[in-house]
Amino acid sequence: MADHLNGYIEAEFDKSIKLLTAMSADAALRELISRAVTLSVEAFRRGNKLMFAGNGGSAADAQHWAGELVSRFHFDRPGLPAIALTTDTSILTAIGNDYGYDYVFARQVEALGRKGDVIFVISTSGNSKNILRAIEAARAIGIVVIGFTGHEGGKMAELCDLCFRMPSSETPKVQEGHEFIGHLLCGLIEQEIFGHGAH
Repeated sequence: MADHLNGYIEAEFDKSIKLLTAMSADAALRELISRAVTLSVEAFRRGNKLMFAGNGGSAADAQHWAGELVSRFHFDRPGLPAIALTTDTSILTAIGNDYGYDYVFARQVEALGRKGDVIFVISTSGNSKNILRAIEAARAIGIVVIGFTGHEGGKMAELCDLCFRMPSSETPKVQEGHEFIGHLLCGLIEQEIFGHGAH
């Protein structure tokens, strides 16, 4: 393989290792994970649900995590009520056409959200307008907001009840961190509710 390809691969591995090492050493991050699990489990036990929203790659994360909860993660068990607000093209295009793209998630939160629900909002910059609108709509209803963003945090950092800020400002690495935490949350929520060993 050409040297320039090997160099790129090595650099990316190094950045990913540094990202995970920094996350692993962050005691505050571990506490945030624990709090997010507790809030999610409490919502499920009350009969509430989780919602997920994000754009682009973050939309894929929203769908991925909702799928892990509705279907299964580590073991067979009853499905958990989780909704990705990124999947219904008729709803998304209707809202985008009638109200504008900034409202594609907020309108769904207003329609589907209930007090006591939890919404996970994902934006690598922390400044996505439709995510900020979704946060406003959620807080107006009494929905707990858990954010995922990058090192800078953006506008959403101070608007969320909890906010995971990855130790990177590079979008792909921020997304890698989000995916790692998302999987942790799915596994821990499943284990806390159903009591099975995760492995």
